[in-house]
Amino acid sequence: MKRILFFLSTAGCIFLASCRGDYPVIPPTETPINDTLKSTTIAGFYLLNEGNMGSNKATLDYYDYTTCIYTKNIFAATNPNVVAELGDVGNDLKIYGNKLYAVINCSNLVEIMDARTAKHLGMVEIANCRYIAFSGGKAYVSSYAGPVQLNPNRDQIGYIAEIDTATFQITRTVTVGYQPEELAVVNGKLYVANSGSYRYPNYDKTVSVIDLATFTEIKQIPVAINLHRLKADRHGRIYISARGDYYSIPSNLYIIDTSTDTLQDSLNIPVSNFCIEGDSAYIYSTQWNWNTGETTITYAIINLATKQVVNHHFMEAATEEKIKTPYGIAVNPETREIFVTDAKNHVTPGTLYCFSPDGKLKWEVTTGDIPAHFAFLYY
Repeated sequence: MKRILFFLSTAGCIFLASCRGDYPVIPPTETPINDTLKSTTIAGFYLLNEGNMGSNKATLDYYDYTTCIYTKNIFAATNPNVVAELGDVGNDLKIYGNKLYAVINCSNLVEIMDARTAKHLGMVEIANCRYIAFSGGKAYVSSYAGPVQLNPNRDQIGYIAEIDTATFQITRTVTVGYQPEELAVVNGKLYVANSGSYRYPNYDKTVSVIDLATFTEIKQIPVAINLHRLKADRHGRIYISARGDYYSIPSNLYIIDTSTDTLQDSLNIPVSNFCIEGDSAYIYSTQWNWNTGETTITYAIINLATKQVVNHHFMEAATEEKIKTPYGIAVNPETREIFVTDAKNHVTPGTLYCFSPDGKLKWEVTTGDIPAHFAFLYY
C-alpha cells in the first residue's frame, strides 16, 4: 500500500483547487497512529464512509499496518477523472481477488478498483444496489430494482445481478423477494435476506435460496419480518438479523441450517450489525422504538458453538459511553483487534475506534461521514 500513500502525497496538492463539475475535490489527509503492531498477513484495511443520503459524500479511507498511517479520503485524489467521486451512499465494500468493490446505493452503481492502489478500473450500473458477495469468479449484487420510495403497496420485487469479475458485465439476473439486503454463498447456493423495508407495514420475511448453477430461486425460507444482515459461519450455518417493526416486534438474530435449508433457531438478541470471526459473533444493536421514542444501544459477543452470550461489553465502559451511534464493526482475523465506528449525528465526520482483543482502547481516529464498511487487504 506504499504506492497509495506516495501517490496521495503528491496528488493532494495537485487537485486541491480543482473540481469535477460542481463537486469540489477534498484532498486526502494522513494521520499517524501511535501503534507498533504489525500484521504478518494483512497489509491494511479500507473503510467505506456512507455519507448522508443526497449529499454525494461517500468516501474511502485506508489504514496501513506497515506505516501505521490512517489516510482519509483516498479515492478522489487517486481518481481525479472520476466525476462526482464515489457517489451517493456507500452501502457495501468487499475485496475479491485483486479488486476492491464498493456498492454505491443511491448512485446505482458498483465501483470497481484495484485492491492495492484504489485506482478506478470500471463500474457496473445496478438500480438501488445494496450488498455484494462472490463465488467462482462472479460477483452477486442485491438490488431493490427501483427508486427510493416507501409504499406499502409497492409490487416491485428485487433481484440479484451476477457480474463477471473479469469483464465487468452482468451475465444473469434472478428475481427474489422485496427489497433484498445482505447475501452469502454456501455450498453452491446463494442466500438472500428479503426485507420488504419499503412496504411497511407489509414487510417481507423470507430468505431466498438461489441455486448458482441454474441461477434460479429454489426456495424461500420464512424467517421474520424486515430482514437485513446475513452472514455465514465457517460451519455453513447462516445467521440473519431481523429489524422488527420498531413498535412491538423487536429485532432478533436467526440461524438457518443450510444442509436442510430450514430455520434452525433464534437467539433472542437484538442486532443492528454484526461480524463473525472464528466461532464468535461480535454484535451491536441500536434499537429504536416508536412507542417510547428512545433508542437502546447494546453490545454482545456470542459463542456460536453454544449459542450463548459470553460478553455484553466487549470494550471499556468509558469508550462505550462516548459512542453515540455505533455503525460499523469488524475484527482483524489475524490480530483479533476489534474495530467499532461511531456515525455520531450522520452529517459530520465520524470516529473509528480500535480495541485490543480484551477490549482496551488502542487508538481512535476521525473518519469521513457515517463510517460503515470494512475490507481487509492481505499481502
